[in-house]
Amino acid sequence: QVELVESGGGLVQTGGSLRLSCTASGRFFGLNTMGWYRQPPGKERELVATISRVGDANYGDSMKGRFTVSGDFAKNTVYLQMNILSPEDTAVYYCHARIVPTVPLKEAEYWGHGTQVTVSS
Repeated sequence: QVELVESGGGLVQTGGSLRLSCTASGRFFGLNTMGWYRQPPGKERELVATISRVGDANYGDSMKGRFTVSGDFAKNTVYLQMNILSPEDTAVYYCHARIVPTVPLKEAEYWGHGTQVTVSS
């Protein structure tokens, strides 16, 4: 009933930029938080950035100053502007959301299927 769909991943050169989008679809009562996590090859999934409906943003330490998360909750969409990319940013980027579905009326976590971001050197 609730699905997160990412877009915007791809191949980019070192120093380049990329903009990811994620849209929540389905039936839900409220969308509380949306954001991004990533999982580089051979590493654990880590926080990239999240943003709440009221605009409070959290960033992973290595993303501060380079990545910007923004949300358009009226469109059920979150964006991630990624700048000054390096090969270390290569990972599968997963959209994440905390959503209150219509049934049951209780907050739950949802994950997208991920979009590959590859930064070439």
